[in-house]
Amino acid sequence: MNQREMKGAATRRDWLAHCSLLGLGLWSAGVKAAAPRGPATLLVVGDSLSAEYGIARGSGWVALLEQRLAKEKIAAKVINASISGDTTSGGRSRLPALLRQHRPTHVLIELGGNDALRGLPLSMTRDNLAAMVKASREAGAKVLLLGMQVPPNYGRKYGEDFAALFGSVAKAGGAALVPFFLEGVANAANAEAMFQSDRIHPVAEAHPVMLGNVWPVLAPLLR
Repeated sequence: MNQREMKGAATRRDWLAHCSLLGLGLWSAGVKAAAPRGPATLLVVGDSLSAEYGIARGSGWVALLEQRLAKEKIAAKVINASISGDTTSGGRSRLPALLRQHRPTHVLIELGGNDALRGLPLSMTRDNLAAMVKASREAGAKVLLLGMQVPPNYGRKYGEDFAALFGSVAKAGGAALVPFFLEGVANAANAEAMFQSDRIHPVAEAHPVMLGNVWPVLAPLLR
């Protein structure tokens, strides 16, 4: 082998060595990127439906969610920031501090029912929910919006528009959606037995059904 050939062979060896080191670096980076993530933090911002109003502590759907996560061996912390009587305006005002304090990976928004009970404008409810979805996503969290409906006595048009606003907010904001949080409760054949004497708040026996509406939509977001 002459000097020119020897020089060419050395150049090829240097190039192969460089490629090998580069490949090793990329492989290491890939391994690092694929490392298991830390526990998820689920922030629930809701009203009395999530705050265990009128039922024993630990029997509400949020507490049942914690149990389900443990059963499924999903490392997650659940923070229930729900307040009975809260509206979307209240949730919107409270959310920024909650996001800073807890840095959630997931935000579950269960608000709007009290807006309807108070006859608040649908545009206000829509704007508040949209702002909450946006703020949560900008904070890096995945968002799940729990849709609500109102009884027929509110009027057909109002009822349809109220139910539809959750879907429109979720679609526009890139949030996941449970179309009707009280499916199988408010419209159950034995609906009267599913509610407390005020006919507004579900009994403890209804909360597993409520979680059953949430879990199939939430579970894929935890992967």
